[in-house]
Amino acid sequence: MEPKYNCQERKMLLLLQHFSPLRFPSSSSTALPKLLRARTAVHRHCFFPNRRARMASAAAGEGSVSAVASSSPSSPVNSESKPGVESSGGTGSVRVKLEEMNWDHSFVRELPGDPRSDLMPREVLHACYSKVTPSAEVENPKLISWSKSVADLLDLDPEEFERPDFPLLFSGSTPLVGASTYSQCYGGHQFGTWAGQLGDGRAITLGEILNSKGERFELQLKGAGKTPYSRFADGLAVLRSSVREFLCSEAMHGLGIPTTRALCLVMTGKSVVRDMFYDGNPKEEPGAIVCRVAQSFLRFGSYQIHASRDKEDLEIVRLLADYTIKHHYPHIENLQKSDSLSFEVTEADSPQIDLTSNKYAAWAVEVAERTATLIARWQGVGFTHGVLNTDNMSVLGLTIDYGPFGFLDAFDPSFTPNTTDLPGRRYCFANQPDVGLWNVAQFATSLAAGGLVTKEEANYVMERYGTKFMDEYQSIMTKKLGLKKYNKQLISRLLNNMAVDKVDYTNFFRLLCNVKADPTVSEKDLLAPLKAVLLDIGKERKEAWVSWLQTYIEELVSSEIPDEERKSLMNSVNPKYILRNYLCQSAIDAAEQGDYEELNRLLKVMERPYDDQPSMEKYARLPPAWAYRPGVCMLSCSS
Repeated sequence: MEPKYNCQERKMLLLLQHFSPLRFPSSSSTALPKLLRARTAVHRHCFFPNRRARMASAAAGEGSVSAVASSSPSSPVNSESKPGVESSGGTGSVRVKLEEMNWDHSFVRELPGDPRSDLMPREVLHACYSKVTPSAEVENPKLISWSKSVADLLDLDPEEFERPDFPLLFSGSTPLVGASTYSQCYGGHQFGTWAGQLGDGRAITLGEILNSKGERFELQLKGAGKTPYSRFADGLAVLRSSVREFLCSEAMHGLGIPTTRALCLVMTGKSVVRDMFYDGNPKEEPGAIVCRVAQSFLRFGSYQIHASRDKEDLEIVRLLADYTIKHHYPHIENLQKSDSLSFEVTEADSPQIDLTSNKYAAWAVEVAERTATLIARWQGVGFTHGVLNTDNMSVLGLTIDYGPFGFLDAFDPSFTPNTTDLPGRRYCFANQPDVGLWNVAQFATSLAAGGLVTKEEANYVMERYGTKFMDEYQSIMTKKLGLKKYNKQLISRLLNNMAVDKVDYTNFFRLLCNVKADPTVSEKDLLAPLKAVLLDIGKERKEAWVSWLQTYIEELVSSEIPDEERKSLMNSVNPKYILRNYLCQSAIDAAEQGDYEELNRLLKVMERPYDDQPSMEKYARLPPAWAYRPGVCMLSCSS
C-alpha cells in the first residue's frame, strides 16, 4: 500500500527526484515520510545559485561533536577515548620505545576471524578480519616525514624516529614486537550501488595500543601488500597518493575536524606501476607506505557486509555493535531514564521511541549525529571528500580514506575532485550533506536487518541526522560571518554572489573580518576590504556586492560586537591556510626528486591553519594556472 504524503512531502519528493540521483532503502514504505522530513531539514538550509548546482550548502564547523558524547563521560572502568573527539594524548612525561608500547588486540580477541591464512582473493565468510602479514617489497626504505603530535598521542619517544630500523618496522618489512597484524572485512555501496565484499585491499593493521591515559589507538600500514581483499590489485601505494593522505590527515586535524591521523610516511625504495589517468599508459612511480592512526577503522560497511548475508552473519552484526559500544561508546551502556539526554519521543505516525531502552538505537543516533557534525564541518572549510561510499564512512564520525579529495578554490557547489564522479557528480561539494544522510540510511537499515533497531528507530536515526546538520550549519555560518544570530537570507545571497563570481571560498571568509561595522562607509569604499578576492567583476556585479555588504553591515551594527573582537572570533573559524591540491602537488613533485623539505614545511604550516604565519604567506595564494592541469585539480579514485 502506498504511503500517504502531506503536501510538503509531495513537493519535496518531486524536488528530490528532479535534483538528486540518490536512491534510499526501499525495505519499508513507512520510512519515506520520515526520510523526506530529514532530507527536507537538510535541503532547507541549502540554496540553488543556478540549475547546475543541485544542492549548494554552506555549512557548519564549530559545535558539539555529539550530544550524547559531549555530556556523557566514558565509563571509569573503560577510559578509552570517545569517538570523534581528539585525544590530548599521553601524560606528556611518559615516553616509550617501540618495544615498550602497550599492545591490546581487542579486535582479534573478541571478534570472529577468518580461519584461513592465505592471501588468495576470495569471499571471506563469517569473519570480521583475516590475519595477514605485510608483504610489500622494500629496498633501503626511508622515513621522509612524521607527525610529532601523533607520536605524542601514542607516548612515543621522538628519538625512536631516528632509529636506523624505523623504516623497516613501518614499512612492515620487520615485524614490530607485540603486533598482531590483520586486514578488516567489510562491504559497501559504491556510487550508490551495492558492491558486496570489499575489505582492506592494501591496508594492514599492526594492532591496537593503549597510551598512558588508557586511550586506544589502532595503527595501520596503507600500501603494505596483498590481502584476501585485494582482488586483482597489488596491495601497494605510490608516493603521490601517500603524500596526499599523510598531509591531509594532519591538515584536517589542524582545522579541528575529526579525522584519522598519520604517524609517518616511509618510501619503500621500490617502484610501483600505475596508470594514473586510465588511458593505457602505465608508468613506474615511487612506492610508499603511510602509517595511519585512529581509535578504530570500523566503517558503515563493516556492518553492512554481515547484514547482507545469512543468519550466522546477522549475529555478527550484533557482536560487532556490542564490540563498538564497549570500546568506543562505553557511556551508552550506562544510559538511564534520568539522564538529561535520555528521553521518549512520540510521533503521530509511529510508536513511542525510548532511546534509553535500546542501546543500539541510542548508539545509531549518536553515529548519525557525529556523521552530520563531520560533514557540516567539511562544508564549513570547503572540503570535498570525493568518494563518499559507505565503506569510506567511519562509524566513529572521523574523516577516513583520503583519495581524490579537494578543497574549494573558486566557490562552485557542483565541484567534485574525482574524475570518476564527473558523469553525475554524486559526491560533489553541494551533495555531501545529502549523501551523508543516504549513507546513514544504509547503516540504519543494516542494524534493522540484524534485529538491533526497529523500523521506527531507524527512521528516527535519519531524522536526527537532519536536525543535527541544521544545528551545525546555522552555528558555523553564523560564526563565519561574525554574527550573533543566524540569518538565512543574508547567507543565501552571499553564497549566490560567490557562485556567480567564482570567489575563492577560503580567502573570502578570511578577508571578510576586515569589514567594519560602520554604516557611514561610502559605496565606493565598501568593497575595499574584499578587493583581493572580488576579481574582474563588472558594474552590475559590483552593485550586487555593495547591496549585500550594506545589509551585512546593518547586521554587524545590530550585533554590537566590537570590530576587533569580531575579527578575532572570525579568524578562529575561517582558516587562512588549507591544503589546496596544488600545494600537495608541489610537495609531491619535490619528494619524487628526493627533496622532502617542501613536504615537511607544508606539514608545519597546516598544523596552525588559523594563524597568520607571516613568513608563510605564499601558502595562502590562489592556485597558479598549472594547478588546473589533469592530475592536480582532479584525480581518480585510485589516486
